[in-house]
Amino acid sequence: MEYEDTAIDYLSVRAAHAHKDYNTGIDTALNLTEERSSKLHEDAPTLASSAMLVEVNISNWTGRKKDKAASKDVTTRNNANDGVASVHKALLADSNNLRAIQQHVTATRAAHAHMTMPWSNSGLRLLPTAQYFKYQQTMTDMQNEFERLITEFINTYNDEVVNVQMKLGDLFSREDYPTTDELKRKFGFSINYMPLPDAGDFRIDIGNDALAEVKQQYSEFYTKQYSTAMNDVWTRLHKSLTSMSDRLDYTDKEDKKIFRDTLVTNVTDMIELLRVCNVTGSSQMTAMANNLEEAMSGVTPDALREDDYFRAETKAAVDDAIKALPSLDI
Repeated sequence: MEYEDTAIDYLSVRAAHAHKDYNTGIDTALNLTEERSSKLHEDAPTLASSAMLVEVNISNWTGRKKDKAASKDVTTRNNANDGVASVHKALLADSNNLRAIQQHVTATRAAHAHMTMPWSNSGLRLLPTAQYFKYQQTMTDMQNEFERLITEFINTYNDEVVNVQMKLGDLFSREDYPTTDELKRKFGFSINYMPLPDAGDFRIDIGNDALAEVKQQYSEFYTKQYSTAMNDVWTRLHKSLTSMSDRLDYTDKEDKKIFRDTLVTNVTDMIELLRVCNVTGSSQMTAMANNLEEAMSGVTPDALREDDYFRAETKAAVDDAIKALPSLDI
């Protein structure tokens, strides 16, 4: 019994020392990361608390399929090698219901991209916390409409299969068409949110040197992705401003350039985007939003079309804003 108590005491002491050494290693690695973080972009340390990551996964049936027999026939008739040409069938030809789904998917992806910033090649994008409720409402509406369009399509699907036989002629094959139950499983829409990990937030039970290296590598990745996300916002702004400057560049009716009302709204929308995407409180981004808000105050498409002086004045303000943009690789 005395031996067992001694062994237990010995193990307890070893465990306490190991725990102390492990904590010391974690603290050392954290200190290395904090020292490195001080050299990063001045806004980067608060990014994790001001944004999250989001991904949207949408699957839909395209209604297209390669016809191997027709493809072979094309190459044979043209004395070509196999594989140099292919014939893809539009299984429902010009189905309005299927086209509506495909157009809606495109619009949904565009809305998702517009309200977020790039983060990784895996499809994850950066969503500012200030943008969350607007984004969530927009994407919920998109998802509801997606499901409505699918229901409408499924309800008419069998009739469309019957009606398309004459259009496809000999290319028609009933085996190309899934059942309605199979078809439903080909459509999907999901939104996934996840927290943005902090550059120092690692809980990995590895050696101290390896831990410090992992934290350093992530700090570099973190900084690079932050820079990419911010550059995306600046690039969008640059595109909107240069477009406006170009369309306003005329002095008389003979040289008059036609532009849509969106020329103005695209810029005013960017003011809001600058504010919600400024997840780290960048003084440069705040100043740009304030200056543009002042420059665009009272600016309307009709006023720009009708007043030469007002148009020239607005163009000058837009050109000043372009000059104030950070250097971009565009």
